[in-house]
Amino acid sequence: MTREGTDGLSDAERYEQGMAVRRTVLSDAHVDRATAATTPLTADWQNFITRVAWGDVWSRPGLDRRSRSIAVLSSLIAHGHQEELAMHLRAALRNGLTVEEIGEVILQSAIYSGVPAANTAFRIASSVFGEQAADAPGETA
Repeated sequence: MTREGTDGLSDAERYEQGMAVRRTVLSDAHVDRATAATTPLTADWQNFITRVAWGDVWSRPGLDRRSRSIAVLSSLIAHGHQEELAMHLRAALRNGLTVEEIGEVILQSAIYSGVPAANTAFRIASSVFGEQAADAPGETA
């Protein structure tokens, strides 16, 4: 049975929309790894996050992807979701934020989420941005 949402899309259409946004924001390589790692236990979860997080929320017109990335980074820092932070730091760059702007988001988060949360976020960001510099051909650190 397919369900139609308030946007007129069926679950299957929302899934396809979500998969397209998820691939754009997180990268094909990331989504391919997540999809390949899907098990019978996680299959419903993968379907849910693709439809709801990516097909519903990330696809809404009310905020651009840069703004959504700022909100996500702030939330991840505030709640200590360090496993997701590196992934969304990379996504923020793909969504058009600069390293300097991400630094500002982390600094802003320090005021409302605490210095230890910001320390951890800066450590993770330094690692992620160091990896990206190392991966860039012809660039030196």
